[in-house]
Amino acid sequence: MSAASVITTGAAALGIELGSTRIKACLVDATDPTTVLAVGSHEWENALEDGVWTYAEDAIWSGLQAAYADLVTDVRRQGAELTGLAGIGVSAMMHGYLAFDAGGNLLVPFRTWRNTSTGAAAAELTDLLGVNIPLRWSIAHLHQAVLDDEAHVASIAKINTLAGWVHEKLTGRFALGVGDASGMFPIGIDGRYDRERVAAYDAHAAAFLAGRSLTDLLPEVLPAGADAGTLTAEGAALLDPTGTLRPGAVAAPAEGDAGTGMVATNAVSPRTGNVSAGTSIFAMVVLERPLERVHTEIDLVTTPAGDPVAMVHCNNGASELASFVSLFARFAAASGQSLTTDAVYETLLREALEGAADAGGVLAYNHLSGEPIAGLAEGRPLVVRTPDADFSLANVMRAQVYGVFATLAIGMQTLAEEGVGLDQMFAHGGVFRTAGVAQRFLAGALDAPVTVGDTAAEGGAWGMAVLAAFTAAQRGTDLATYLDDHVFAGAASVTADPDPADVAGFAEYLTRYRAGLAAEAAAVTALPLRGIRSSNEGTA
Repeated sequence: MSAASVITTGAAALGIELGSTRIKACLVDATDPTTVLAVGSHEWENALEDGVWTYAEDAIWSGLQAAYADLVTDVRRQGAELTGLAGIGVSAMMHGYLAFDAGGNLLVPFRTWRNTSTGAAAAELTDLLGVNIPLRWSIAHLHQAVLDDEAHVASIAKINTLAGWVHEKLTGRFALGVGDASGMFPIGIDGRYDRERVAAYDAHAAAFLAGRSLTDLLPEVLPAGADAGTLTAEGAALLDPTGTLRPGAVAAPAEGDAGTGMVATNAVSPRTGNVSAGTSIFAMVVLERPLERVHTEIDLVTTPAGDPVAMVHCNNGASELASFVSLFARFAAASGQSLTTDAVYETLLREALEGAADAGGVLAYNHLSGEPIAGLAEGRPLVVRTPDADFSLANVMRAQVYGVFATLAIGMQTLAEEGVGLDQMFAHGGVFRTAGVAQRFLAGALDAPVTVGDTAAEGGAWGMAVLAAFTAAQRGTDLATYLDDHVFAGAASVTADPDPADVAGFAEYLTRYRAGLAAEAAAVTALPLRGIRSSNEGTA
């Protein structure tokens, strides 16, 4: 069947992902999700409002509609009209805090994963629950609001993630995929919110809960493939105000971007892992046994199927690299040699290959915001060097790419010390579009083979489309088997083995990087923010 026929007959599955810098839409053949039928996107920016990283409520819905409209434009180029869907699924940046009153009204602006103002609550909950509660988790944001006696707390009827809220608007179901839910509150072995820890919190926060349980505030938890509702008439009109899209599509459980990254790289089985590089960067390793100790560098979350995962999450990824690319793009334009963004990336990343294995004594800190693993409450991007450093373009760019991976490598060393087994590490994100550069450097940073597949650049929205197709298919199989048999059986990929020189060079770089964090901390103290309200943080 032709692509136009699949679309016209309503046999396609749609995945939408609200990322940090772009909202992406990906349409696939529901019976063969390796076939991408159309794509669409919309760029947006977070804003720093009164010290809180957020996105305006109107921007969420207008951006969702813009990404869908862009996808429809792509569909029409193929001579087709999108009027119905077999399946639909929504993904978004994980964690964060959206609080609602009994009428479903948003009580305070969306507090994203990027905010690091929840230290007191996270520390208190980590001690109470006996498991690491990261600063960005929804429960940390909720409890910090309780500790601070914020005015809106008395009106809270429920809380959600961004993906869960969009899903609720499209389907009417207050439900969430287990992977995203694991960033709200710890998940138990039964795939639901951990009962003992819920009881502990209920007792601890009894005055706030006023006779309720925490689970009364949280969305229902669903594994991949479960019935998460259908696209309603109101949801279809919200997504497509033209009225062309019909309701009725089967909805997959909403997921976080970490979960879609695991799906997009087929890293959902024990001893597999993936690295996702964008505005943030994180590594997910599917565990075959529990960790022995509590580590503040490690989050315990789950795959979309509910299997336990160790997550190393860094707030700062490729945004500072993107800023350098923009700087050189402007230089090229000013010199009369206008280049596309992709061409500038290609040029600069290829140049990085010519740099010294340790970046020649140049250090790059990519911290636009706070970074818990590095002990930073706020961030100040820095390029630092000693007077005798080899300050070449090649070394500056290699240092920038190393900077993307440095904090991640610190966290991954903790997993190595725990003896966590890892057979395969996959990578995806725009920085890997230039073949053989970031992938090679990541292999050196982790001292492990790194595989990049054909879906590496646009993996998130495609991963959600795959989950939507999995739900619509109702094959009666588990997610790992579905991915192996129906999605990745013939997938093309390239694996980079660690180069010993890169491994040694990155290790030397990381030693200096750790020592130089003192300069980063000093810069935070010495250089207060100038009150800039927004940040355009493009990813590679």
